[in-house]
Amino acid sequence: MNRYIKNIIINSSIIGILILCFGSCKKFLDKNPLDQISSPTFWKTQNDADLALAGCYSRLNVSSFIFEGKIALDILAGDANEGSQSLGTSSTGVLAQGTIESTSGGLVNNIYNQSYQGIASCNLFLANIDNVPITDAIKAQYKGEVLFLRALFYFELSDFYGGVPLYTNPVTTEEAKVKQSTKAEVVAQVLSDLDGAIANLPNTEYSSKGHAVKGSALALKSRVLLYQGDWAGAADAANQVIADGKFSLYNDFQNLFLAAGQTNNPEIMFSVKFLNPDNYSQQDIRLEWHGILNPRQELVDAFECTDGLPITTSPLYHPDNFKLNRDPRMLLTVKLFSDPAVQASGKVVPYAYNGASSTGYEPSKLCNVEALPVDYSTKSEQDWVLLRYAEVLLNYAEAKNELSGPDASVYDAINAVRARPGIDMPPIPSGLTKEQMRTRIWNERRVEFGLEGLRYGDIKRWKLAETYIPSLVDPGGVHRAFNPAKHYVFPFPQSEIDVNENLEQNPNY
Repeated sequence: MNRYIKNIIINSSIIGILILCFGSCKKFLDKNPLDQISSPTFWKTQNDADLALAGCYSRLNVSSFIFEGKIALDILAGDANEGSQSLGTSSTGVLAQGTIESTSGGLVNNIYNQSYQGIASCNLFLANIDNVPITDAIKAQYKGEVLFLRALFYFELSDFYGGVPLYTNPVTTEEAKVKQSTKAEVVAQVLSDLDGAIANLPNTEYSSKGHAVKGSALALKSRVLLYQGDWAGAADAANQVIADGKFSLYNDFQNLFLAAGQTNNPEIMFSVKFLNPDNYSQQDIRLEWHGILNPRQELVDAFECTDGLPITTSPLYHPDNFKLNRDPRMLLTVKLFSDPAVQASGKVVPYAYNGASSTGYEPSKLCNVEALPVDYSTKSEQDWVLLRYAEVLLNYAEAKNELSGPDASVYDAINAVRARPGIDMPPIPSGLTKEQMRTRIWNERRVEFGLEGLRYGDIKRWKLAETYIPSLVDPGGVHRAFNPAKHYVFPFPQSEIDVNENLEQNPNY
């Protein structure tokens, strides 16, 4: 099996090159000089190109927005509370209550800074790869991979900040001091990069190689277009993936998110790769010991009963035992705080969380119970899945329904997700109106992608955030807040406003 990206990223020499060439400082405009990797000693061989390519990918590994930042978005979305052990994101719980300022730090800074650090790496690669004596075919593929990564970084920026400064070439500190482009201009660049990636990436499966492929770029394109309300474009991009047949749903929902099930996984379309002993995360420490994320009752209640009806109408629902007759994804996503873990051997192991859950629940999704008992020596190597085939199916279902109503292809897509082996939820009822189908699709996305960081983007684009979030009450009776006049985007970090006089703060911050 080719584990190129996993193996090459853990090479310590790569990290040294990255630190030297791309800088490790917190603010994008305070980067180290960008010309160091362009010296006469680099960009000369295939190995140089491979190192630089791996460096672009590794921006995802070193980003604190990946994993902790992603699951923190479920706190903002109202599907979870922040645990007693801080996420290290400057109290995401405070952000969730509407206190979001340019000086808030945490997610407000991390998404911005880490995305631009990734963009800087991509721009440097694209500006120099033509100097390397490799075949045109290899060069085109490498460019396609880096265009995909740059599109991913710019899409995150556009979703959280709207219009942002747009750089497609390496820039000096002074050259970087520009006014933001419009959101439409940034999204146009994202789509242009993705089209370049689609044209140059191989049309193969993803998971055994760790390199972005054509399907990865099409899946991201479907998400980008869905977020813009371009129903025809989103449906077309998703349908290309479906028609190509390179990906399929995996038959083990739990292991989809664990290392044991991620090798050659047909559902994973792009992920952040980890591999022990040198390239690891603290995922199990943070989730299974520190208890940084407490799922809320609202998320638990969103899971249907096994008859396909919501708990409010199903005769199968037992208020005194919420676990009975429920969508199997519920217990594969959340667990009672008091429940122990049962390992594959049958051994029952307690979690020993650092603090009590504020909601009575903890995640079961993403957690490797075989790693218990967890301590600071625990090294997690499960990959963080950023794109998977189930999303493509639900992207298609939503876009097609909005475009022309619930035809047979819409039913086929959503029912395929529900019928995953081991989940086996019944088909949704026939004869639904567009509005009824929309409601079903929205809930299907919520339960399928619970605690994966997609919910916040969904409720923002559906314009639900301004009504749903203020309806939530946190421990102590504190009501959450979401001001539609400003909270659909974050403020630019004050540190960036201070060093770039041309950057205009987002409205009402």
